Amino acid sequence: MTEPAATRASIIEWGWAGRALEEPSGDMHAIVEREDGALVALLDGLGHGIEAATAARAAIPVIEAHDGASVASLVQRCHEALRKTRGAAMTVAWFDARDASVTWTGVGNVDGILIRTAGSAQGPKEAISTRGGVVGYRLPSLRATRHEVSSGDLLVMATDGIRSTFSAGIVTQFTAQEIAESILVRYAKETDDAHVVVARYLGAGP
Repeated sequence: MTEPAATRASIIEWGWAGRALEEPSGDMHAIVEREDGALVALLDGLGHGIEAATAARAAIPVIEAHDGASVASLVQRCHEALRKTRGAAMTVAWFDARDASVTWTGVGNVDGILIRTAGSAQGPKEAISTRGGVVGYRLPSLRATRHEVSSGDLLVMATDGIRSTFSAGIVTQFTAQEIAESILVRYAKETDDAHVVVARYLGAGP
């Protein structure tokens, strides 16, 4: 997957952890960092094994070519790219450095939660409301939601191979990579591919 840019300051710190029920995994992530923000996406190809991986992999070039289009438009483009596959669940979030916000949307059962820093004027947690459907097969009308973010706010995305209670044990003082690895160890199911991505908003540079 795309690695963090080394030549400029990033607005996010991120990490991931995952394992396959059988190789290759049908769960994949993509991170795209731009001067004006950062895109975080997590996909879960239907089922597991090679066909699930093929479905998820078909979306990666579309995501990595992200040109600043809205998250809803990006999911629509992925839908077109996945039409000849079995399809995937997908959640995507865009951190906008220009107005300190995150906008997200999702189709299917990829969970996303935004955990606020202590003392934030916003609520302590925001959970994404995904729409039922399958990217590449049956796309619902998409609804994107925007939230203001502050430095330190934490975005966690997890496929359904991670138990839905994963947010209960998050230690926000850990690094993004440590949080991802801890969630995988503590909450991964034994019956499916499992994948988690964690991104901490650092704030825009000077």
